[in-house]
Amino acid sequence: MSPSSPSISAIRRKVEARERISPADALLLWREATDEEMRSLASLVRARFHAPDACTYLLMRIINTTNVCVAQCDYCAFYALPGQQGGYVLTEAQIFAKIDELLALGGELAGFNGGFNPQLSLDFYCDLVRAIRARYGDRIELYAFTIAEFMYLADHASLSYADTAQRLKQAGVRWITGGGSEILTEDFRRRHSKFKYTVAQFFEAQAAIVAAGLRTTATMVIGFDETIDERIEHLDRTRRFQDEVGGQESFLCWNFKPWSTPLGAQLHNIEITPAEYLRHLALSRIFLDNIPRIRTSVLTQNERALEGLLYGADDFDLPIEDEVTQKAGATISLNFDRLLDVARALGFHPACRHVALEHSSTVL
Repeated sequence: MSPSSPSISAIRRKVEARERISPADALLLWREATDEEMRSLASLVRARFHAPDACTYLLMRIINTTNVCVAQCDYCAFYALPGQQGGYVLTEAQIFAKIDELLALGGELAGFNGGFNPQLSLDFYCDLVRAIRARYGDRIELYAFTIAEFMYLADHASLSYADTAQRLKQAGVRWITGGGSEILTEDFRRRHSKFKYTVAQFFEAQAAIVAAGLRTTATMVIGFDETIDERIEHLDRTRRFQDEVGGQESFLCWNFKPWSTPLGAQLHNIEITPAEYLRHLALSRIFLDNIPRIRTSVLTQNERALEGLLYGADDFDLPIEDEVTQKAGATISLNFDRLLDVARALGFHPACRHVALEHSSTVL
C-alpha cells in the first residue's frame, strides 16, 4: 500500500482511537483515500461489532401489496395511478401463497411495501397483519411497513404518528423499516419526490415509531443525481438521529436501478459502478459508528454485493422477490448456495439469521 497522505493518516488515527469522524473527514476520505484505505478503515469499525470472518444473511421476500400510488416519484418504475390500467391490490390469498412459497424455500422474513393507495385504509393493513399473525404465528417475521407508507397511512387516517404506531403495534406489527428514505435532503426530495414528505417529517415519524416500542432500520439509496455532499448529509442526519433517539438496528444501502423510470431516461440509464457502491458502503461503515449492522445489497449488486463484506458490511439478504426494484432492472438469483459460496471464497463464514425466532432479541 502506498503511503497515506497526512490528512488520511490523521483520520486513521481517529478511527483507531475510536474517535468519531466529521462530515469534513468523510468528504476527505471520499476524495482522497484509496480503495484499500477505505476497506482498512471500514474493517476497523466493523471489528468493534463483529468477528472479522463472521457474516450473516436473511432469506426473505418483499411482498408488494399494491402498486397503486399517488406519490409520483420520478425514480420509480413500479407505480400506477388510481384508476390506471395495471393497478392492483393483492388479495389475502395471494399474500398467503407468497408467504407459503417463502417458507417452503426456508425463508422466514417477509417485507411489505407498496404504494400510497388512497383506497386502502389503515384498517385494511391492520386486518392484514392480524390475519398473517393468526395464520403463521411466529413462523414468519414481518417488515411491515416502511416509514414512507406509515406516514401516508397516518395522514390518510387523520391520526398522529404516535396513534398510528400504536394501532399497528396492536395489530401485530413489530417492525417499520427505513424504506422510502432514498436521499434524506430537502433538495433531493424537491427534485424527485415532491408529493412525498419532508426530511423533518420522516424523522418525526421514525421517532414516534421508536417511542411506541417498534423496531426500525436506516436505509439509503445512491446513484441518482445526488452529490457527495448530499450523501454525507444523509449519513450525518442518520447518525444524529441514532445519537438522539436510537432504535435504528441496521443500515442498508442499495443503488438506484434506472430502467423504465423517468429519471433513468434523463440519466441515460447509467448505473453507478460496483466500485463506487463499495466505496460508499465503506464510508457508511466508518461514519455510522453507532449502528451495529451494515447490510450490503444482493438485490441490486448481485454477486458483487458480497465484496461489501470486505468494505465494512456484515450482513446481506438473499431475496426471492421485490417487484419495485425488479421493474427497474434488478435481477434475482435463487441459486443461494452459489451466492453463499462467494462469501466463503472471500474468507467469511455466513450464518443464517432466523429472524422469526429472534423477534424479542435486541438486533435484527
